[in-house]
Amino acid sequence: MSDLTYRSAGVDLELYEQAMQKLPALMKRTFTPGVMDLPGGFAGLFRLNALRQWQDPVLVSGTDGVGTKIKVAIHAGIFDTIGIDLVAMCVNDCLCLGAEPLFFLDYIALGKDDPLLLEQLVSGVSNGCQQAGAALLGGETAIMPDLYAAGDFDMAGFCVGVAERSDLVDGRYRVHIGDVLIGVPSSGFHSNGYSLVRKAVFSHAGLQVADFIPELHTTVGQALLTPTRIYASTVTAARNAATPGGLHAIAHITGGGIADNLVRVLPEYCRAVIDRKSWTPNPVFPWLQKLGGIADAEMFSVFNMGIGMIFAVPAECAHAVLTAVSTPEFPAVILGTIQKQQQQEATVELVD
Repeated sequence: MSDLTYRSAGVDLELYEQAMQKLPALMKRTFTPGVMDLPGGFAGLFRLNALRQWQDPVLVSGTDGVGTKIKVAIHAGIFDTIGIDLVAMCVNDCLCLGAEPLFFLDYIALGKDDPLLLEQLVSGVSNGCQQAGAALLGGETAIMPDLYAAGDFDMAGFCVGVAERSDLVDGRYRVHIGDVLIGVPSSGFHSNGYSLVRKAVFSHAGLQVADFIPELHTTVGQALLTPTRIYASTVTAARNAATPGGLHAIAHITGGGIADNLVRVLPEYCRAVIDRKSWTPNPVFPWLQKLGGIADAEMFSVFNMGIGMIFAVPAECAHAVLTAVSTPEFPAVILGTIQKQQQQEATVELVD
């Protein structure tokens, strides 16, 4: 009987090293002036004052995963976009405090060594970091046979950003009655609600990832794997267009939909009234709703319904911010206003 080895237990260190050799280049293309090069180091180094001199800096951190959208990527065999989702879900949360993204670290767990898969996953992370203006400072790759089945993997990560304490965007103290709510479009489902999406599309409707969707002019796999928008440049544009201190609140619309996420940035005495007719949801939402026979209330409580981020700004700078955060592909809209909350009124109300 031959001696046991790590390879016989399911971990090939030579293959692992082969995979690791491809990652430094993907990291290096994201480096910003604050990164201190430390090849082979046990951790990453970042010089905060390499970017500018901070007076009272506050570090802002967010962590997340991609959820069961990973299962769609596995079925479709498309692995170079899911990393963008990972970066987006972490960075967009940090942006809600007005933070400037500094760096990102990822964690990828695989059932077996797969250099090509790992390179594709990290390529997506690298692309996402470039969109966010954050350095991919490091990460961890874990090979765990028996915990993950062959072909399965998982991803998680976290972002660290920075803001001057005086510039932190905390809607609980900044939002005022009369503020205008500006909605910035999403690119689709982003990375939320995929357990329901997969149930409706694959189990209920019996579709396959390669099936073509005429009304969306794309395949099922491509529609479901559209990457999450990263709103770093959008927040910068909003801040520059608003009056000084006029960016009163930022809400990232994720799981729980518009109502559950907007309520997190409102003072106790304020309510948000949103006109549901003020925007037309991305066509992927009515397609899914019809496909799965999903009620309106369920759709709005699970998905972003076409609005990925909401800004609360003073009325006098609403038009300037609206123009600044709009693009030809993703035109922003005025969703509604902040009103005084009366007893028994909902904190966030969507009206027809």
